[in-house]
Amino acid sequence: ICFILITGLKLSKSNGSWADELAWGAALCLLLSCLFSYLTIRRASEDGRLAIWADRAFLAGLGLLFAAVGIAALAN
Repeated sequence: ICFILITGLKLSKSNGSWADELAWGAALCLLLSCLFSYLTIRRASEDGRLAIWADRAFLAGLGLLFAAVGIAALAN
């Protein structure tokens, strides 16, 4: 979804907005969330620190994605 938003912003020539930077940040956070979730499953750690970080990264990614969509919608 982040890459679709970034592509749409590039095609609409909205390069000067903060929306594409926020979408890239969201993509990075969601990628980290996937990585931490995978490591949690593979390591089966008992303390759950990686699972907590996976949740935090996922929520941060959703927040950034929501902000990027909001900025893109208000910019047009």
